[in-house]
Amino acid sequence: MSLVERIAQQRLDKLTELRSRGIDPYPPRCKRSHTNAEAVALLLKQEQESIEPVEVSVAGRVIANRDIGKLAFINLADGSGKIQLFINKSLLSPDSSALLKDLDIGDFIGASGKVIRTRTGEPSIGAGEITLLSKSLQPLPEKWHGLQDTEKRYRQRYVDLIANPEVKEIFRKRSRVVTGIRSYLDSHDFLEVETPVLQPSAGGALARPFITHHNALDCDFYLRIALELHLKRLIVGGFDGVYEIGRVFRNEGIDTKHNPEFTMMECYKAYADYNDIMRLVENMISTVVKDVAGDYKIPFGDDILDFTPPWKRIDLRQAVIDMAGIDYDKFPDTASLAAEMRGKGIQFDPSRDRGRLIDDLLSTFVEPTLKNPTFMVNYPIDMSPLAKNRPGDAHTVERFEAYAGCMEIANAFSELNDPEEQERRFAGQLSNRSQGACSARDEETETIDEDFITALEYGMPPTGGLGVGIDRLVMLTTNQQSIREVILFPALKEKE
Repeated sequence: MSLVERIAQQRLDKLTELRSRGIDPYPPRCKRSHTNAEAVALLLKQEQESIEPVEVSVAGRVIANRDIGKLAFINLADGSGKIQLFINKSLLSPDSSALLKDLDIGDFIGASGKVIRTRTGEPSIGAGEITLLSKSLQPLPEKWHGLQDTEKRYRQRYVDLIANPEVKEIFRKRSRVVTGIRSYLDSHDFLEVETPVLQPSAGGALARPFITHHNALDCDFYLRIALELHLKRLIVGGFDGVYEIGRVFRNEGIDTKHNPEFTMMECYKAYADYNDIMRLVENMISTVVKDVAGDYKIPFGDDILDFTPPWKRIDLRQAVIDMAGIDYDKFPDTASLAAEMRGKGIQFDPSRDRGRLIDDLLSTFVEPTLKNPTFMVNYPIDMSPLAKNRPGDAHTVERFEAYAGCMEIANAFSELNDPEEQERRFAGQLSNRSQGACSARDEETETIDEDFITALEYGMPPTGGLGVGIDRLVMLTTNQQSIREVILFPALKEKE
């Protein structure tokens, strides 16, 4: 039997003993008058106003327990922080005294007593009574080393949160990022809405979807790969500005920047274009970064990123020329661009179409240079089936992507609102796939959403649209190099 198994068995034995004494180790409720943080604040008030100590009831998890003869000191943690219990054993009731001997690190207990400060200056509860609220049957990770096994941290996030307090701070900041984005959009006349997660067709992005079957309707549905097409239907319906913050699902690879399910914020603004959305992005994200991190300048890895607006703007074509030495405008089809890349010794998937090859050039040669917040503007039409052309330019669309920390964090268009042109582009993509222009991993990336075409036929005003990757933005604001560090429960292969 391993050490962990022996400790677990000892705790089970204690559980049996507690029950034999008529003690419920999992009572249905507890009495708590103050959180730990409120109790500490009350102590400060007592000291400042010279008032008599007040009796409180607190509750939390035992994270340290020191027994020194007639006295015991227990560190108790709740969601607000920790406080010390100062226990004079001679003053405890018989039941509390017996319980004290059976306490383990990890147990939840309640305690009542006056708020005091010990001779060492520690804010404490002079506990005269303790009660068991929940018996912990598994030992927590060793105090000084925490939980270090990365795989176990992700698989047992509840233990990670107990053992590594800094992880809690990441997710508190994540909540503040989401709240900050929501607050900014609410104050700029956007309406928050909800759209279907299960959809009859996969649309709004180039990605491989998850497919599920609905038994009652006897038909397949796709887990959404984007929020876009339903949100634009709402612009058609007469809303001037809408947004949604929600999970999207893509049946693709997993790495430090990608998880099969992730959180997107998409918003759409009527009577706006990609220039308007560009200003919104740099103002909104810089505001959120400053609120969460306390400054426009934040550490990320070995770099300091400066989110102070305005951000740098770079033309995509020129960036690829400068960094990869290829002017893709001189190679108007897949075959010629592939030949040029092959001639320069650039490795690529030969089944990818022209848009994907340009994206390879961007991600391989340009993206690694984009540390500070930067807008990459003016994308080829091959990469952007939902964006509007630049006036007088049949090959380039009004699109930008925002980068920071060498990764994409936002994507935006002047939205295509010509239903006939939209249908032609959808059909062109399907034709490319049927002719083998896309690899097997791109199967069923985008189908023609006939109802969306019908919606456009009712008329959609000029519209600017935006998608922001919430997880990557949280990576930046919390200085984390892996997306799994900012998702509470990332996708993992099931254990054998």
